[in-house]
Amino acid sequence: MNNFKEKANLIWSIADLLRGHYKQADYGKVILPLTVLRRLDLVLAPTKPAVLEAYQKHKDKKPEVLEPILNSVARVKFHNRSRFDFKLLASDPNNIAANLRNYINGFSISAKEIIDYFSFEDQIKKLDEYDLLYVIIQRFADPQTEKNFKVDNPLDMGYVFEELIRKFAELSNETAGEHFTPREVIRLMVNLLFVNDRDILRKEGIVKTLYDPACGTGGMLSVAEEYLYELNPNAKLELFGQEINPESYAICKSDMLIKGQNPANIKFGNTFTQDGLERETFDYMLSNPPFGVDWKKAEKYIRDEFANKGFGGRFGAGVPAISDGSLLFLQHMVSKMKRSSGGSRIAIVFNGSPLFSGSAGSGPSDIRKWIMENDMLEAIIAMPDQLFYNTGIGTYIWIVTDRKNKERKGKVQLINATGSDKDDKDNPYYIKMLRSLGNKRKEIGDGKDGKPDQVKAITELYGAFKENDYCKIFDNADFGYSRITVERPKRNEAGDIEKDRKGNPVPDADLRDYENIPLKEDIETYFKREVLPHLPDAWIDHGKTKIGYEINFTKYFYRYKPLRSLEEIRKQILALEKETEGMIAEVLK
Repeated sequence: MNNFKEKANLIWSIADLLRGHYKQADYGKVILPLTVLRRLDLVLAPTKPAVLEAYQKHKDKKPEVLEPILNSVARVKFHNRSRFDFKLLASDPNNIAANLRNYINGFSISAKEIIDYFSFEDQIKKLDEYDLLYVIIQRFADPQTEKNFKVDNPLDMGYVFEELIRKFAELSNETAGEHFTPREVIRLMVNLLFVNDRDILRKEGIVKTLYDPACGTGGMLSVAEEYLYELNPNAKLELFGQEINPESYAICKSDMLIKGQNPANIKFGNTFTQDGLERETFDYMLSNPPFGVDWKKAEKYIRDEFANKGFGGRFGAGVPAISDGSLLFLQHMVSKMKRSSGGSRIAIVFNGSPLFSGSAGSGPSDIRKWIMENDMLEAIIAMPDQLFYNTGIGTYIWIVTDRKNKERKGKVQLINATGSDKDDKDNPYYIKMLRSLGNKRKEIGDGKDGKPDQVKAITELYGAFKENDYCKIFDNADFGYSRITVERPKRNEAGDIEKDRKGNPVPDADLRDYENIPLKEDIETYFKREVLPHLPDAWIDHGKTKIGYEINFTKYFYRYKPLRSLEEIRKQILALEKETEGMIAEVLK
């Protein structure tokens, strides 16, 4: 959909009517719920007369009987039994507030809950007091505005919603990236998730499940569903998710309604403290959890679960630093793998911190150790910087699974798709955008609109599983190390070694040191070669040895760039002198 920004801008232009009565930061409280209502209204329009007729016939029935009857007539999983629609609302300026409430209350239970999460009743009161409610509804009902809600593909409406949220986030000084992920990034993640399962997914009548624990407006869920439909129109992907932001949750749930998914599969609340899908497992999982967001609000709950349940809970491997909950999301997702019934695949976006933060024995290192020693890390793809809306930093896609192919067992694939060794003009993995969107100045081409298909190129690099300049393959143990404690004896004033009652040297805490030794190397051999020649009185306290894991991504793809020759530098200096000749004299005139 190429014109989603134009459609979003036209819808957002209605917010100009709020000037002087609303702060710009609060525009979204009006525009977003009305956008959802208008979209639902148009979806129901073709069957509205039949629904009203059926309601008159069955209105005396109990809700649990009436609801499915009217949904069936509406031919979607929701309905509206109020006589009003937007066009009728716009025809009665004198009773607009009462009529609008009647219209909203006419929605089926699942749809009504969505509107409730917007707390829209507060805005109805304000708009009515300001004499703005009718003019706003009139604009949404206008035939010219209506065109912006008519899209053939429900996924396209998702683009419009996300652009509206981005505008709302900018005005309210929030980060748009907390609400959604660039679609080309999602498409790449979905490709990586499904690439080895294409034969399975093409089977007749196949049904799979997909889950996002931080689903936002549902972008990842929608792209995954679209991908599978393109691959096999007869396959079914049941979508599940949870979201903590009320507006995003409401938009995601409305999207599920419109697409015929079960909206009850989308849960509201903090995934860490209110697991809305407890004991559920899934075939596939996708997520872009918030970068570097602390988990202080959930700290007591998480630490209690870690201490009391261990691996019987979700966080048995450890807890990361309080400043970043990324690895908590990963552990939560791993707990929802189908261990006993075919396994699962996970694609999750992280910043650089989960790769290396924390030394051996710390929470982050122990989590990496658990992932590695259980052979669950399949691949990590380093992405370009300036790819996301809310941050310019580099990001990484982790592929985690408990069902690796035979050739991948015991291995980890690293892919460098940063393009950092290429000039922008011939970079193979991203395009510089003509106009930035927040911090987003780069995009990954998807082969459309004349752009290179960089999504396909990265996917093929991953699928080939062969080493080259951009792909390296390692054993799991290559990322592990033993952190040894090197002790030296305490000496008295005379320089003699102090000993304990058993005659052993007393270690001097001030001289204590540590060494990280690769797992593949023998500790004693390393110690004799690297330590004893310099510290002949040193020894290892084996009781303090810890195993750690870290992934120093940059090291594996470092390329030495030779320094320029003196002659090259001299020529450049002379050229600069010639270029600036006379400029100083001109300035001093």
